[in-house]
Amino acid sequence: MHNISGPDWLPYSDYLRYPEAEMLTRAASFEAQMKNRRTIRDYEDRAVPKDVIEACIRTAGSAPSGANMQPWHFCVIDSPEVKKEIRVSAEQEEQEFYNGKAPKEWLAALAPLGTDANKAFLERATLIAIFAERFGTLEDGRRVKHYYVPESVGIATGFLIAALHYAGLATLTHTPSPMNFLNRICQRPDNERPYLLLVCGYPTDDAKIPAAGAAKKPLNEISSWL
Repeated sequence: MHNISGPDWLPYSDYLRYPEAEMLTRAASFEAQMKNRRTIRDYEDRAVPKDVIEACIRTAGSAPSGANMQPWHFCVIDSPEVKKEIRVSAEQEEQEFYNGKAPKEWLAALAPLGTDANKAFLERATLIAIFAERFGTLEDGRRVKHYYVPESVGIATGFLIAALHYAGLATLTHTPSPMNFLNRICQRPDNERPYLLLVCGYPTDDAKIPAAGAAKKPLNEISSWL
């Protein structure tokens, strides 16, 4: 009879159990913090400290993932030359999107937000290109399948957005389609697929947000109890 060893386990000693009143206070405090988050398109031309970005990326890297494969890569771009190249490529895709590629229904949904093909923020803010690893590669060249890649990268991206906001930075999620130019510009391998381009930085003093974007669905429309 074979002796099949199970996985290694470590004691979970970091859990902090709070009294219910403190739990509610902490939950309400975080809710208040995140309610102030808005998608911003007007940024100061000002660099974000590297250690702040790295701390937020470490937070994103702590997210759960399928089989703990951690199928993500975060490429930070603060070089003016590289940001310019990204803007040119992104605006080319956006021009095609707004001038015929996008269905009328999609354009109608975007109309209240006032978006267009001009993406000046791509040159002013710090950019984080987020890549999803379709598979991993061992040292001997063998492939390792990754599981639940979109779900895992989506969760990590949510962690990153929350961390950046909590640190005091504004963000914007940008998804030009297709985004294959990011592999070339960021020098990422073919097993990685561009997932999202996250813009982050300091909003200008006169930054504005669309009224339509500020309205969020109430609790009774986004949740239910059974």
